[in-house]
Amino acid sequence: MRLPATSSIGRTAAPIIAVSISPTSANGAPMPIQTDPALFASELKRWRHHRRYSQLQLANQAQVSQRHLSFLENGRSRPSAEMVEHLSIVLAIPLRARNALLNAAGFADAYSEEPLQGVALAQIRSTLHTLVEAHNPYPAYIVDRAWNLLDANTAAANLTALLLGKEPSLELATNVLRLFLHPDGARHAVTNWHEAAAVLVERLASECANCPGDPNMRALYNEVTSYPDVTTRPDRTASSNGLLTAIEIEMDGISLRLYTTISSLAATGDVTLEELRLETLLPADDETAEALRVLTT
Repeated sequence: MRLPATSSIGRTAAPIIAVSISPTSANGAPMPIQTDPALFASELKRWRHHRRYSQLQLANQAQVSQRHLSFLENGRSRPSAEMVEHLSIVLAIPLRARNALLNAAGFADAYSEEPLQGVALAQIRSTLHTLVEAHNPYPAYIVDRAWNLLDANTAAANLTALLLGKEPSLELATNVLRLFLHPDGARHAVTNWHEAAAVLVERLASECANCPGDPNMRALYNEVTSYPDVTTRPDRTASSNGLLTAIEIEMDGISLRLYTTISSLAATGDVTLEELRLETLLPADDETAEALRVLTT
């Protein structure tokens, strides 16, 4: 079974277009737009608390005076675009939130958000598709920040068919979180579902904290945590080790023990690309490796 055509990235190639800067002045700096000093001040303080910096620690790390940082956080000073960027780098703020912080300070977006299906990302889209297919016979797929399925290889499509049947719900088959956590999804076949689900929910909670202004992420979190038996309390007994999350599947006489690895693109200046995730399911033993080869042929 192939996944729905709407979930495929496609293969059309075209030149990569460099990250664009939003409207700029003659010297290349972002042009001011309507500012919201109170919002900027509260967001800067929130990010500082989220990264567990005291005001003095952040001032030292950013090599600015604590007095100036205090003025920024109480709205008495307005930052330059360069200062917003500098503090964002120190605080490791994602590009989407960094654009929002710039907007609150009175500046336009500094980072593009090209549509994945657009011409600008065509070459990267083609490269990612090649990378996903290269993981056969091991399942691999690409998701966005809301865990929507954007591309998957043959092994992933076949595993989805095994877990959900030949005519799965489009809603479940095109979102990895729903596929794994929904009562009608894959949970019936995962023998250590509670442990693995706890790891996923904790990861989703962390991602929500990194994009507090995104109502879609919050809605997804509220949705999946409303499912039966899904807990918001981290389960430290989960069979995970760093990047590796163990998933044990038993169905139709097939036994699979899989590790999940998650990768992202480095040094990207585009919001869409920064939020992409390549997820691969790797065999934890020789029997699983052989079973995956049979499933893919």
